[in-house]
Parts: sequence; C-alpha cells; structure tokens
Amino acid sequence: MNIIRTNVRAQGLVVLQVKISSIEASTVALYFSASWCPPCRRFTPKLIEAYKELVSEGKSFEVVFVSADHDADAFNAYFAKMPWLAVPFSDAEGRSGLDKRFKVRGIPHLVILNAKSGEVYTEDGVQLVSEYGTEAYPFTPERINELKEQEKAAKDNQTIHSVLGTPTRDYLISNKGDKVPISDLEGKYVGLCFVVNGYGPVVEFTTVLAKMYDKLKEIGEKFEVVAVSLDNDEASFNESFEGMPWLAIPHGDKICEKLVRYFELRDIPTLVLIGPDGKTLNNNVADIIDEHGPDAWEGFPFSAEKLEILGVKAKAKLELQTLESLLVTGDLNFVLGKDGAKVPVSELVGKTVLLYFSAKWCGPCRAFLPTLVSEYNKIKEKNNDFEIVFISSDKEQSSYDEFFSEMPWLALPLGDERKQFLSKTFKIRGIPSLVALGPDGKTVTKDAKTPLMLHGADAFPFTDEKLKELEKRIDEMAKGWPEKLKHELHEEHELVLTRCSRQYGCDGCDEMGNSWSYRCKECDFDLHPKCALGEEKKDEDMGEENDEAAPAGYVCEGDVCRKA
Repeated sequence: MNIIRTNVRAQGLVVLQVKISSIEASTVALYFSASWCPPCRRFTPKLIEAYKELVSEGKSFEVVFVSADHDADAFNAYFAKMPWLAVPFSDAEGRSGLDKRFKVRGIPHLVILNAKSGEVYTEDGVQLVSEYGTEAYPFTPERINELKEQEKAAKDNQTIHSVLGTPTRDYLISNKGDKVPISDLEGKYVGLCFVVNGYGPVVEFTTVLAKMYDKLKEIGEKFEVVAVSLDNDEASFNESFEGMPWLAIPHGDKICEKLVRYFELRDIPTLVLIGPDGKTLNNNVADIIDEHGPDAWEGFPFSAEKLEILGVKAKAKLELQTLESLLVTGDLNFVLGKDGAKVPVSELVGKTVLLYFSAKWCGPCRAFLPTLVSEYNKIKEKNNDFEIVFISSDKEQSSYDEFFSEMPWLALPLGDERKQFLSKTFKIRGIPSLVALGPDGKTVTKDAKTPLMLHGADAFPFTDEKLKELEKRIDEMAKGWPEKLKHELHEEHELVLTRCSRQYGCDGCDEMGNSWSYRCKECDFDLHPKCALGEEKKDEDMGEENDEAAPAGYVCEGDVCRKA
C-alpha cells in the first residue's frame, strides 16, 4: 500500500507519493475521519495542533488519514488542510481493509501504534489527544498510566494555584480585561463554573448564581467564582463573559480542557466548590443551587449541617404548596382552553391535575399522546374532578398549535414564563413527563407516566395507596401461570415469567406490553402472557411516529427526549 502527502507550492496543491517503508516515525496514528462528520471536523484541528507541536519538538510521530468520504473532491478538500499522510482515496480496498482490521464502528477514530512492531498502543487516541494533548506522547499504556498517577498526586496535593494556574500564567481575568492574581483567591471559597455561551440551562443557572454571588458578597462571605469556558471561539466567550460579575480563565487556555477531565465533568451547568485550603469540597453544587434558587446562599458552603437547614426550609415550603402557588404568577392566573379561552386556575382547585411536559418535535411524546388521550377520556368518564395541563417545549407556534389540537385538555401558552419555574420545581430532565398534583395542590408523584402506562386509567388518582392496591392485583393475576415455559417462537431457551417495571415490546405480536412478560434475558426476547399462553388480551394503541427532528440541544433515546 502506498500513501500520499499534500504539499503547497507556488503552482498550487501538489500530491506526493510516499512509500510506507520511508516512514521513519516510531509512533504512527491511523486517523479514520471524514469531512461530512461534524465530530471529525471539531477534532481535526486539535489533532493538527498536537501534530505540529510534536513535530516541532522533534518527536518521532506521524499520522495517516484513512478517509470515509464519499467522493474524491470531498477527500481532497479535507486532506488539503492536513499536514500529514493519507491512504489514497483511490485505494478503496486498502481503506476498507484498515476499517475491518481495526473494527472501526464510528468516527473520528484514532488508532496509535508502534510503527516497527505493529503493536497497538491504544484505539482511544481521540480521547487521549482531546484530554491530554501532546503530554500523552508516545501514547503507550505506560505513559497514560504515568499521567494518571501524576493527576492523582496533583489531587492529593491540590492548591488553588495548581488548579487554576499554569507555568506561564498566574492570573485570571475580569470582564473588564483586568488581570487578577490567583493569589488573591487564597483563603477563599472558590466556585469553578463550567459555561457554554447561549446554552439555556447554563444561562438560567448563572442568572441564579449571580444573585447568590451578590448576596454572599454583601454579607462578607469570602467567595469567588471563576468561569471555565468551553466555547470554541473568542467571540462566544466574550459575549458570555461580559454579563458575569466574576472572574474567568482566559479564552483558549488549554487548562479548561484539562479541568473537564480533572473534575470528571459529566454535565453542565456544573459548579465545583473549592475550600479555603484549595481542596475540593464538592464536585458539583449546581443541583443544590438550582433546587433552592437565590435562597441557596443560606446553605453556603453546603456542609451537611447547612444542607439540613435548606432541607427543612424546602420541606416547609412544600407543605405550603397549592395549585395556585404553582400556576399563578402575577397576572398569569389562567390556562388556555381548546377555543383559546382563558380558564382561571381557580377552576382547577380541588381537582387532581396532571402537568404534561411534552413537545411535537419529540418522537416519544408523539407516540405517548394517543395512549394519554385514551386514558384521559376513560378517567373523565368516571371522575369529573380531573384535568391535564399541557406544558410545551415546542419552539414554533405552529407546532404548538398542531400538537395541542390533538389534546382534549388545557394548556399553558407557548413560551409562558411559568414553564421554566415548573420545570425547575419538578426537576424535569426529559419529556414526555407527567407530574400528578392532588386536590390540595400538593405533589402526589413526579412520575405519573409510569403507573399510567402500566395500569392505564386504573392508576387514577396516582396515590401510593392506589398503586399498592394495583400492584397486589397484578400479583394475583399471575397466580396459576407457569413460572417457565418453552415456546415455538424461541426454541433456544426457556422463557421465564418476569414482573416488568416498564413497558416492553412483544416479539410475538409486536405490540407493547406491561406488568408481566415471558422473557429470555440472554436473548432480550419477550412474549406477552397472551401470546405465550394463547390467551386473548385487549390491544393497546401506542400511536404513530413522524419524522420531525428534535431541536438542537436535545437527544431522543427510547421513550424519552432529554437535553443533551
């Protein structure tokens, strides 16, 4: 197999043939990538930066691009930006062989190996370059273990300087451009706030954090916040930082990526709290602040004793919860009826109310809606003291109107400010979600969807007592059924009678099932008892899908859509 290198000369881009035997580097990386792949386009600049840095330091390192582009023009345009080698696009057999040899299942994928022996050092090159950069060279297991040991030692001997400083920078910046010595933070509580410009949850969180920050400053608490920006471009960083009253690590500083790994960042917003001694007190207090709002300052610095105080206050607040305290804000004292009429919240007082968080763009929401409509109608036939309020996450009025037209219940207007308050109050992390409120306005359950799917209209009014009664009934249902059986649709193994905590798809009739299944865990195979035993059971309508896409920032998996 030959490989090629691009070379820019006065007459334009020139492609040079290079023999594999002429590669002198001791460490070679095979870079599986493509121009059409957004994660590849984000990672390639990082790899180029690391490559150039290693070459400039005289390190023995080479990269070979293995393209997954669909045509030669795309390959050429992408490869022209790369300073390394490539398998020719025309060598489809060679590229395919490398894909199979290294079992490439997704891109970008970076395999790093010993050029002489062929020993694979790692197939996690993308992660290593992203997390450690050139420090990971030569990317051997020994070097990675060494870096991890260094990180462990750094955590054991952590100081505010070791967390925030670098050999060439001992300061932070204010949004006015002033350089503030890191030494000014010694002896203070410091919150490291990981931010991304324009991301809704971060914007909401930093707004609340700013109020808490001002209050702690007002009462003389030694507290500072440092923004750790994950923005790629300086314009986004500046736009985000100009509205923050605290300090920040300068844009583009590589320590930001290091801190992502160091504190094992899993989600944003995240606020890491560091104590006056420079040691980490809590890897994320964002949820605490999010739950208690600006009043979270009363629990600072969130020790066990302080959290107990916040817990007592939260419990007292919960005891005072009413439907009106949830759904009435100033002049917003109504919900919308089907004809657009304003229905006073007072007319819902004394009823069991389900808050239905949903959106038309969400596939699982569309699939769930027919079931919810059917069960709603059944409940209303017997219980007039019941209602649902739709709380939309749609972005467009037309989508909201179309989706709401399929619902026989009430709704908050699109973009209503109460949505944010309710989502935060009930910690809505994904949709569809159903929160049940009792006749007194207090929370019955934050997950009414599960019992509704399992028990249908019988789950009403969703109280613990009612659900326990239904569970007992389900246990009685299975009496007399065989614990194990063989079935012609799955002759490989016995099927075991299994109690189900959520819905499943029957591999016999392709309908959804709940409560009980005859299951083979080894093969992930399920049969309805009606299919396994030949009994009749009422069909269930799960609705239809359409292909409307989730908006940016959301991901749909299984029966729920969540913020990415």
